[in-house]
Amino acid sequence: MINERQTELLKLIIEDYIKTARPVSSKSLCEIMNCSSATIRNEMATLEEIGFLEKTHISSGRIPSEKGYRYYVDYIMKPREMNGEDMLKLQTIFQNSSLALNDAILRSMEIISELTNYTSIVLGSSSKENRITKVEVIPLNEFGFIAIVVTDKGHVEHRNMNLPNTISVEEVKQTVELINKLIIGTPIDEVSSKLEFEVKPVIARYVKQHEVLYNAFYTAFSDFTKEANVKVTGAKHILMQPEFDNANKIREIMNKFEDQEMISTIKEEENGINIYIGSENEFDDDVTVIKTKYSLGGEEGTIALIGPKRMEYDRVIALLDYIKQNIGL
Repeated sequence: MINERQTELLKLIIEDYIKTARPVSSKSLCEIMNCSSATIRNEMATLEEIGFLEKTHISSGRIPSEKGYRYYVDYIMKPREMNGEDMLKLQTIFQNSSLALNDAILRSMEIISELTNYTSIVLGSSSKENRITKVEVIPLNEFGFIAIVVTDKGHVEHRNMNLPNTISVEEVKQTVELINKLIIGTPIDEVSSKLEFEVKPVIARYVKQHEVLYNAFYTAFSDFTKEANVKVTGAKHILMQPEFDNANKIREIMNKFEDQEMISTIKEEENGINIYIGSENEFDDDVTVIKTKYSLGGEEGTIALIGPKRMEYDRVIALLDYIKQNIGL
């Protein structure tokens, strides 16, 4: 579609804009391209006509368009070699045999979020893949307890519970024993239903203040079902991107990060590392979502990074590919 010089020019403009977030002028490219300013301007005008570049209202420089980024990703960009520092940080996670798979993935994505200043998303296995193996309650003080839930996939979640002083520790222990007897082995997404129709009637026969205890545990399990499989790290990084200096836009994106249903749209079905630029993703037209599916030992999920369309595509692809290659090693 474009000739060799135009390809080189588009590459230079995109990579410069990724670094600086400032429109690129023809003057800055003359020495690099070994062309006159007039020649560069003509080629930039052609790329703008094709739809690969856009002219901003604040300068005569150009910035990449969504179409330009797509052409760059598909035909120009090559994955970057990972540097030793990035690799070492991630190797430390994957070589830690004490970490469960989900914890290793989550921690590695937290590191990538820190390295890139983008927001990381981990969508774990669906709830039905996780079965309850243990429920435990630890007293904190006279009124407070921590409810701990463990699944067969290695998930450990805890919730603070405050109960009135009219409920004894013995009643709490009895309730936990009943819950353990009745729900061990139950898929996490079926627990709420089982609590309501099977556990609650039994608790009522043995525990005086069963309603208060039941409601506390029901809430804890419901929270676990909602949150165990969706982890968002580095949402604040969006505030550091110059594209998002508009308060309304920041608020809109931050609200989306808190919306479980919206985050769930990021789930990836395709193999490989896939890039969705602007209007190509369902999350927000002003961001890029780079995501990939992982699968190991019956567990499936999605890992993703969200940032401005001005992303370091080559670096992100290399980082996500490293995680995919090292899962389970």
